Amino acid sequence: MREEYLKWYSPAIGRETEMLVFGHGGYPVIVFPTSMGRYYQNKDFKLIESVQWFVDTGRVKIYCPDSIDTDSWYNKAIHPAHRAYNHTHYDRMILEEVVSRAQNETGYHKVAVAGCSFGAYHATNFGFRHPEMVGYIFNMGGAFDIKMQLDGYYDDTCYYNNPPDFVLGLQNPAIYEMGVVFGVGEHDFCLQANIQMSEILNRKGLNNWLDIRKGGNHDWPVWREMFPDYLAQIQS
Repeated sequence: MREEYLKWYSPAIGRETEMLVFGHGGYPVIVFPTSMGRYYQNKDFKLIESVQWFVDTGRVKIYCPDSIDTDSWYNKAIHPAHRAYNHTHYDRMILEEVVSRAQNETGYHKVAVAGCSFGAYHATNFGFRHPEMVGYIFNMGGAFDIKMQLDGYYDDTCYYNNPPDFVLGLQNPAIYEMGVVFGVGEHDFCLQANIQMSEILNRKGLNNWLDIRKGGNHDWPVWREMFPDYLAQIQS
């Protein structure tokens, strides 16, 4: 499997960042790490290996950016408003520096976004904030309500980065063109969060697949089983 390591200065976050890229062509898929995870996490836990066939055959090209969770949602040393503000810079980095690269390298206008656990929050939040750029959202064991990281604080920036709240009010017609999957094990502690988000999309009239895996828990073996099934949904 072709692998490329990238490091560059990000104007959006004001420092260097890193990313791994897998494959030589195909539909671009951006895969976020879990809570405070690094750009190599999805490789280390063999999530990328689980979809090697899709990569080697040129069906997809996978981009694994770094996170800044320790500077944003998980930084308890700063005010929650500052955590949310920092996340907006990360959102801009993904849009302007990762998505744009993926578009240029693959020739596709839209990307897929994916992630496990808190990475699924990033995928869903980014996808619904930028539906004109996102064709698919693949969640695995996700948690989506950012209020748990805000210590009771809430403002407009928090609202527009909290999918359970802002999705119902979206008017962008591009949201109806996305393929959305909520994959979760039946014993995953995030089960109800996925059921809730699926119900929110149903109320909005948005098609989605709530994939509850029998016997599954909140762990990488379940996500490695899910990911190939979800990439198979891509119609390019």
